[in-house]
Amino acid sequence: MNAPAPFRLGDRLLALGLLTQDQLQIALVEQKASGKMLGEVLATMGLVPDEVLREVVANALGQQAVSMANVVADPAAMLKVPKALATRHSVFPLSFDAETRTLTLACARPNDIVAADQVRAQVGADTMIEWRLASGPEILTAIEQFYGRELQIEGILHELETGRFDTTPGQRMDDYKHPVVRLVDAFLRDAVARGASDVHFEPEDQFLRVRYRIDGMLRQIRVLHSKHWQPMLVRLKIVADMNIAETREAQDGRIVLGISGRTVDFRAASQPTVHGENFVLRVLDAKQSIVALDKLDMPEERLNQLKAMLARPEGIMLVTGPTGSGKTTTLYSVLGHLNQPDVNIMTLEDPVEYQLPMARQTALGATAKMTFAEGIRSLMRQDPDIILVGEIRDGETAEMAFRAAMTGHQVFSTLHTNSAVRSIARLMDLGVTPEVMSGNIIGIIAQRLIRRLCPHCKEPHELSAQDRAKFGLGDTVVYKPKGCPKCDHQGYKGRVALMELLRFDPRLDELVGARASIREIVAYAKTQGFVSLAGDGLRRVAAGLTSIDEVGRVADLAADVID
Repeated sequence: MNAPAPFRLGDRLLALGLLTQDQLQIALVEQKASGKMLGEVLATMGLVPDEVLREVVANALGQQAVSMANVVADPAAMLKVPKALATRHSVFPLSFDAETRTLTLACARPNDIVAADQVRAQVGADTMIEWRLASGPEILTAIEQFYGRELQIEGILHELETGRFDTTPGQRMDDYKHPVVRLVDAFLRDAVARGASDVHFEPEDQFLRVRYRIDGMLRQIRVLHSKHWQPMLVRLKIVADMNIAETREAQDGRIVLGISGRTVDFRAASQPTVHGENFVLRVLDAKQSIVALDKLDMPEERLNQLKAMLARPEGIMLVTGPTGSGKTTTLYSVLGHLNQPDVNIMTLEDPVEYQLPMARQTALGATAKMTFAEGIRSLMRQDPDIILVGEIRDGETAEMAFRAAMTGHQVFSTLHTNSAVRSIARLMDLGVTPEVMSGNIIGIIAQRLIRRLCPHCKEPHELSAQDRAKFGLGDTVVYKPKGCPKCDHQGYKGRVALMELLRFDPRLDELVGARASIREIVAYAKTQGFVSLAGDGLRRVAAGLTSIDEVGRVADLAADVID
C-alpha cells in the first residue's frame, strides 16, 4: 500500500459543496476533543454520509471503494489473514486469486503503513496485495459475521442437517449470519469463481437440483434435500427484491453482491412449476464481459473488416444470435471502441446489464413507462450521435430504428435470426421494406460461442481422408478434448466467438433492393470475403482452438454456404 500524496479531506469536501465552513469548524473541534479521524467524526455527527466520504477519499487516492454491506466472504482469502490481525488493523480479506497469487483487502485507513507492513509480513512476499477502501465500522461488522463461521457448502449443509448453528458468544442470531444465508452466498460465490453465466435452482419432487451454465453448457453441481429449498427461495427473493408471498406468478428481480473484490450483478427470474418455483440467476459480471474490441480473439482480417464497418458515419448495424451467444459482449466492445469525449452515446436496454462510462443508458422493462419505439423517439431529441437499441422485437421498433439510421445516426441493435443473411428476411417480416434497408444497413453480424479446447490436455484426433477433404482441412493436425484437473475434466476451458460479418456495399444494397434470393446474396458476399459460421468454425479447428464436434454443435457443417 503505497502512501499517496497528502490531501486535506475537509478542503476537498468544501470544494465539492458537501460541507459548509461552519460544519467543518464544528467537526474539527470535535475531532480535537475525541482524537478520531475527521472522516469518522463527520460520519458520526451525520454531516456527511459514510458512503460519500468513502468515495471522496477513494477518488482522491486513486483507489477503488467497496461497500461491505453485500460482501460475500471468500474462505481462501480469510485463511491468509488471521482474525486478530484483521481486527487490530481494520482490514478484511475480500478475495484470493490462487493463479495470480493476488490478495484483495478492504481497509479503513489507506495511509496506515504499519498495517500494510504487518499484512505483508503475514501473507509473504510472493503474494501481491490489492487494496480497497471501506468503512471501518462495516469492516469490523464483517469480521464478526464471517470469521469462525463455516463458509463452504459442505460445512453449511452439515450445520443445517444437525441444527447446530455456530454463533459467537454474546451475539444475537441475526438473519445475515443464518446458515441458509451463507449457503445461498456460497453457491453464488462458487458460481462466479467457476465462471458460470447462469445459476439454476430446480426443484423436483424430493430434491433440489443446482446447475451452473459454464462455457455454454449446463452442469449439475449439487443435489440437495427438498426441505432446504423453501428457506433458500425466501432468501433469494428477499435479496432480489421480489414478493415472497407471491408463488403463482413469474417474477423478475436483481441482486447486487460484492464477490471476489468486485461488484457482481445477478438478474433473477422465478417461474412456478409443478414442483415449486424454479429460480434462475443470470450472472452479469462486468469484469468478464466488457472486452476491448482488439481482445475479442478475432482473426486480423475479420477485425479490420469490422473496424471498416464502424467507420461508416451513419446507418444501422445488427448483431444476431440466440440467447447466450455473446451479442451483448460484442455490442459493448463496439461501443467501447467508439466511446470518445466528443461522441454522445445513448442506449435503450431491457435491462441495463453493464454500465459504460460517459454513455447515457436508459433501462426499459415492465415498470418503465415507455417502449423501445417510444424510447427511440425520445432519444432523437437528446442530440445523440450513436444509439443502442437493446433488441428489435416488433415492427414499430424496427421502423423507428431505421428512421434514426436514415437521419444521420449510427444505430446498433440485436435481432433473433439464425444467420446474418436471413436477418434480411426477418426485417421484411417486421415490415421493413427492401427499399428502406437498401443503403441504410452498415452490416450484420451473426454470432455463436463455442468452447475452447483446454490447452493442457487436448490431444490429436485422427480424421478420415474423406472428412479432411469434406472440411477442407488438408494435412492440418486436428485436436479433440480429453480432460484434466485444470479444465475440471471437461476437455474445454473458456469460449471463443464464431462470427459471420456481412458488410453492406452499393452492390449488396442493390441486391437487397431487388429482393435477391439468399443464395444470390451469399454468392456475392463470398466474393467480398464473407465467411459463414461453419467456415469460421473450421478455421478455428484448423488453428487447434476447438474440435469439429464442438463446431457442429452450434453451426451446420453440412450447409452449402461453407467456403
